[in-house]
Amino acid sequence: MWSRIWQSRKSYLFIAPFMLCFIIFIVIPVLIAIGLSFTYYNAVEPPRFIGWSNFQYLISQDLLFLKYALPNTFKFAIIVGPGGYALAFILAWLISLLGKKLRKWIALAVYTPSLTVGIAMTIIWLPLLSGDRIGYLNSFLLNQGLIDVPKLWVTDPKLLMDSMIAVSLWSSMGVGFLAMLAGILNVDPILYEAGRIDGIRSRLQEVWYITIPSMKPQMLFGAVMAIVTTFKTGSIGVELSGQNPTPEYSGHLIVNHIQDFGFIRFEMGYAAAISVFLLLLMYASNKLSWSLFGSKGE
Repeated sequence: MWSRIWQSRKSYLFIAPFMLCFIIFIVIPVLIAIGLSFTYYNAVEPPRFIGWSNFQYLISQDLLFLKYALPNTFKFAIIVGPGGYALAFILAWLISLLGKKLRKWIALAVYTPSLTVGIAMTIIWLPLLSGDRIGYLNSFLLNQGLIDVPKLWVTDPKLLMDSMIAVSLWSSMGVGFLAMLAGILNVDPILYEAGRIDGIRSRLQEVWYITIPSMKPQMLFGAVMAIVTTFKTGSIGVELSGQNPTPEYSGHLIVNHIQDFGFIRFEMGYAAAISVFLLLLMYASNKLSWSLFGSKGE
């Protein structure tokens, strides 16, 4: 083994910087978090080993987690994850039908919101969803006679989650969208010609039988990015409502729960246990994506 490594030493040298960064910033922190999840640690005293107590409390006694954080995260992820993923593919496919010059500018316009979420939150979404009569959305709905009184879009517990989902879907066209667009544009046109000869008669049939099977790597990458982005989202409810915690915990997600125990209560061991739970949840979701879009034998 060592002789083979030495023969390929130049290749290992090239990947060494990336592997070092991966080990230092990903592997080691994950291992430390797993270790801390079995301890009581308040960031002042040395960690004290307590076994499975953190996980037992998480799944049986943490009512805030069981009643709000977990259901809210599943609701948010089920809608924003698949919804944003499907929307990214549909937009990428529609943009691929345009001419080259127009396609470039439309793709840039769709991708830009994912880079400017913080700025857009301040300039667009907060004035749009303002709960008074001068809020753009309330003003429009009142003028059209669709509502009688202004809606508290970001402070009403019944409406906050819907507002979070809308903003997240709007900003979900990130690198996964670009990967899908690249995958669609790189499908060999000869395949479409062969499909028409074999009996394909519509665009939808082309997408189902040719486009999607030909771009499974990009579909897999988009699925993984959608899962990671959805599950790591946590600050959007706080930014929209301006309250931490959100009104009646209506926008409280698992990431907010981690931040609450880790940076407010300084219960680092328990926060690490929640992080490990979230990591396992993301791993299971990624395995599902691999089963759908991964190549056989991988």
